[in-house]
Amino acid sequence: MTKPYIVAFGGTLRSNSSTAKALQVVLTAAEALGARTRLFDGPCLDIPIYVPDRAERTSEAQNLIHELRRADGIVVGSPGYHGGISGLVKNALDYTEDLRDDARPYFEGRAIGCIATGQGWQGANATLVALRGVVHALRGWPTPIGAAINSAQPVFESDGSCVSPELNSTLELMANQIVRFARWTRTDQVLETGGASSTAG
Repeated sequence: MTKPYIVAFGGTLRSNSSTAKALQVVLTAAEALGARTRLFDGPCLDIPIYVPDRAERTSEAQNLIHELRRADGIVVGSPGYHGGISGLVKNALDYTEDLRDDARPYFEGRAIGCIATGQGWQGANATLVALRGVVHALRGWPTPIGAAINSAQPVFESDGSCVSPELNSTLELMANQIVRFARWTRTDQVLETGGASSTAG
């Protein structure tokens, strides 16, 4: 059986945002558990506003949707902008409408880790709740552990390493839950089909 494939997306248009660093910590932990990973940070999400009746897609939008379609597990991270999901991340989430008619529509059958950052606990917590609500609407399974991060406190070094043992443990636990769920669902698919998993790998 191939290794689980975990895709993370989110952040801001600033390079090395706290959100992107948190996403990378989760992916690094997932790799340590044997997963393959891919990160779409903020600049990768700088795509046109989603318009339901517009069929044209930029290559960047096509790439994002292609990799989400292949993913066995997903991590979504957003900064809290005025108590909610940033426009950049919400727009990327809107593009998952392209997955509507798939055999596995939207985020169906996948564990989704949710991470929210903010300059204070109120915005981070409110954004985390909003992200979990969107994941439910997209038929995903939010991991039991989510991460609200107060970026007003020192939590990441410039190289992306996490200086908070508590936060690092939370992000590693999130990775563990995503990878374990991915392996369970892959096993179920093999048992149902009597052969190789139908999940792309």
